[in-house]
Amino acid sequence: MLKRSLVFASAVTLSLKNGQLVIAYKDCPEEKKTIPIEDIGCVLVENQMTTITIPLINALADANVVLIICDSRCMPNVMVQGFNSNTMQGEILRNQFDVSEVLKKQLWKQIVEAKIVNQSLLLNKLGKDGEKLKPLYNNVKSGDSDNREGIAARLYWQELFGEGFVRERGEPGLNALLNYGYTILRAGVARSITSSGLFPALGIFHHNRSNAFPLADDIMEPYRPFVDEIVYSLFHENKMELNQYTKMELMKVLYCDTVFEKVLRPLSVGVTMTTASLVKCYAKETTKLVLPILK
Repeated sequence: MLKRSLVFASAVTLSLKNGQLVIAYKDCPEEKKTIPIEDIGCVLVENQMTTITIPLINALADANVVLIICDSRCMPNVMVQGFNSNTMQGEILRNQFDVSEVLKKQLWKQIVEAKIVNQSLLLNKLGKDGEKLKPLYNNVKSGDSDNREGIAARLYWQELFGEGFVRERGEPGLNALLNYGYTILRAGVARSITSSGLFPALGIFHHNRSNAFPLADDIMEPYRPFVDEIVYSLFHENKMELNQYTKMELMKVLYCDTVFEKVLRPLSVGVTMTTASLVKCYAKETTKLVLPILK
């Protein structure tokens, strides 16, 4: 079942009653709404005056719902995830810890190839020259040892947004929209990682002592162009300010269509197919990841 994403931009009190998330509006406490926990996939809390109860947090974690709390700038800052989301977690973790460097390099090669292919497909879809990326995704080496990903990125951003665009995380406008969209995507990927029983701090390629979710940063790479497509649409409409409208548009990335070899799935479901295939790779049942194709 496709899960709902909830965004709370106004001051509310969120609590739990009879397996339901209860929403009480602080400016009108008599008015309450309820939503079944099992229908929810993501809760994003923007307003700093929002109150959320501990029983609700535990219920959301038990149901593998991602809870994202924003900072004073309304940018995602904290993500709450449950520990006990997969009954096979012990065995899966042992396989993850024992994975060889050879397999990790093979998996990273697949991820980089899929990312560059999707970047190329997006450029072609938008009437731009995606063919210039073809020599890059056709020649990715094990572990992407010669950084084809970085070379492709420079060509991709210039083709997508023009030669004057520079991808800088701290900049406003397009960069802020991309940052927000990637944060939503990262949360959805992290949810799928933990529900598959994987440990998000053990990445395939990404690793940083201050990063608790490097595996999410790995898995989300082929899915980034789906965010880029939404941002390009906003750019084309001259809507480059990060506001309530653009945030809601970026939240839609979790529900956009993703194509695989034989099926079409919403992105939030497709990511679970990718993480499930990673579990099989770690268990030595296969060496191929299930990765999306942008159409």
